[in-house]
Amino acid sequence: MSEFLQRPCPACGSRDTRSEMRAGKAAETMSLDALRPFWAGLFKEKCFFSYHRCRDCGLLYNPVFFTPAQLGELYARMAPNMDAVGDAAIVATQRGYFARAAADGGLAGGYLEIGPDVGHIVREAARHGGFDRFWLFEPNVAIHDQLRAAAGGKPALLSTGMDDLSPVPDASVGLAVMVHVLDHLLDPLAMLAQIRAKLRPGGTLMIVTHDESSLLRRVMGMRWPPFCLQHPELYSPATMTDLLGRAGFGSVRVERSRNVFPLDFLVRQAAWAAGLRVRRVPLPVVPIGLKLGNILTLAKAPAQAAARSPVLEAAE
Repeated sequence: MSEFLQRPCPACGSRDTRSEMRAGKAAETMSLDALRPFWAGLFKEKCFFSYHRCRDCGLLYNPVFFTPAQLGELYARMAPNMDAVGDAAIVATQRGYFARAAADGGLAGGYLEIGPDVGHIVREAARHGGFDRFWLFEPNVAIHDQLRAAAGGKPALLSTGMDDLSPVPDASVGLAVMVHVLDHLLDPLAMLAQIRAKLRPGGTLMIVTHDESSLLRRVMGMRWPPFCLQHPELYSPATMTDLLGRAGFGSVRVERSRNVFPLDFLVRQAAWAAGLRVRRVPLPVVPIGLKLGNILTLAKAPAQAAARSPVLEAAE
């Protein structure tokens, strides 16, 4: 019997799939101990759980994946997200994300973020929004003081949990944010349903994820970096729109997102993806903004205060 989780499609529950992407080292054929060295970093030989396409809803996901307990242990040993990119590039990228959300409105009431890291978007929200309270769900306790500082003195509740939003009052949040979080979750539909319940009528959810239908993915094939052990599912504009509809959201818009990267980082990542271990690149650290393989989604809670997520209603 496998030590890993066997699961149906996390969007629609179907088990009818077709195989789409298999690594040279298929993780489902290995043991947990054998997979530990592949958990963090880029390796010449790709290793990930095989991705299948759901025949019913089209989602690309891993039918076999780590259990919640295994994930907890592995993430505890993982380096901070985007640590090698450089703070200036991260700040510029995240400012752009907030500016896009701000252009859509919803900058009042509560602010909710799942996985805010050190709080770059939180800081922008505190400075430029009219939020009365911050609800921040971040498992890394070591950066909680930074998150409180980013909130700029506004009331802020911090939690190390990532799957229980019950402390947040229903219909109280104007803007909810998840940046490269949704594609790490085992049960994304349940999380979206919870967020939907916390949003005020007409409130906004902003999500940033990789785009598995992008030109970059098609060009790189198996070497596309998001094919990795950390992503139990990957999204496209079509599957993101479908999933949000299932969670009870109304208007959904999906667009390519702009990310800022240092030039030397881009070249190094390209070399690693091609199987070349390049530690240093003799190029200037010049920031470059690219719409390269990621999507930003803006979804609205229905305007009717009484509207509820069909997922939550089915669970009752």
